[in-house]
Amino acid sequence: MVTARPVVTVREAVREYLEHLIVERGLAANTIESYRRDLRRYADMLAARGKTAVGGVRPADVAGFLASLRQGDENHPPLAAGSAGRAVVAVRGLHAFARAQGMTPDDPAREIAPPAPPRRLPKAITLREVERLLDAAGPVTGDDPRALRDRALLEFLYGTGARISEAVTLDVDDLDLAADPAVRLAGKGGKQRIVPVGSYAVRALEAYLVRARPALVARQVSASAAVFRNARGGRLTRQGAWGVLQAAARRAGVEGVSPHTLRHSFATHMLDGGADIRVIQELLGHASVTTTQVYTLVTVDKLREVYAASHPRALG
Repeated sequence: MVTARPVVTVREAVREYLEHLIVERGLAANTIESYRRDLRRYADMLAARGKTAVGGVRPADVAGFLASLRQGDENHPPLAAGSAGRAVVAVRGLHAFARAQGMTPDDPAREIAPPAPPRRLPKAITLREVERLLDAAGPVTGDDPRALRDRALLEFLYGTGARISEAVTLDVDDLDLAADPAVRLAGKGGKQRIVPVGSYAVRALEAYLVRARPALVARQVSASAAVFRNARGGRLTRQGAWGVLQAAARRAGVEGVSPHTLRHSFATHMLDGGADIRVIQELLGHASVTTTQVYTLVTVDKLREVYAASHPRALG
């Protein structure tokens, strides 16, 4: 049991806490300086409230500090969520340290959570950019094995909304390109789903499977079930698939492309076309519709842009 110490001021607690971070934790100098700045602001705010003893701080004081970080005050501009979060982490660490050292019997910051970072909207590209990207991957005609593979891979990713990891683990038996083309995808946690395959992707896959894959398979007999093969005949890796996407993006002049770009574009374009959010959830393999609903934010932004550009009294 920790013996209670005489009354310790907030500024004394801050000094001891920073010394602890330097000596015991060995934090970087830049991190220490950021904590020092955040805790100085915290101590100033508490002093303005008449709170000088660390044992006199209450949860409402900590919550008030968090609010002041996001709203700003006469001496400080508002902080972004990331910077405010760092300051809250510093304050939580201070009070946990003070309690552990017997400066105070309570930890008033224990229940105070850092502000949640803003939700990042998925990056989607336009249909025209998708078409340029696919064309840059290679033609559906011809006999170049790598070009046929690259076109089939990107058509498959955009046509099904599959993750790159799902595409590279795909086996021939997972594909059914007959009357009602579909693919069986193994998503996160091994959960399987059946997704339709569109005619453009079917055409590219058939060209690859008939005219290119046999040549790649001949280079290495192992991993014979893999749909997408690398130049040596082995199963294409995630890094290899990512390289295919990057190379096509450079040739097409499409910027901001990530491993999930075609998946995000698939979902966004489906929503733009009127697809139900629950259908998109099933196609993407999301466990919760909440994950899928982030795409609706993208379309709402587009609706706002169209409204502002089209309605005669939208702007005045």
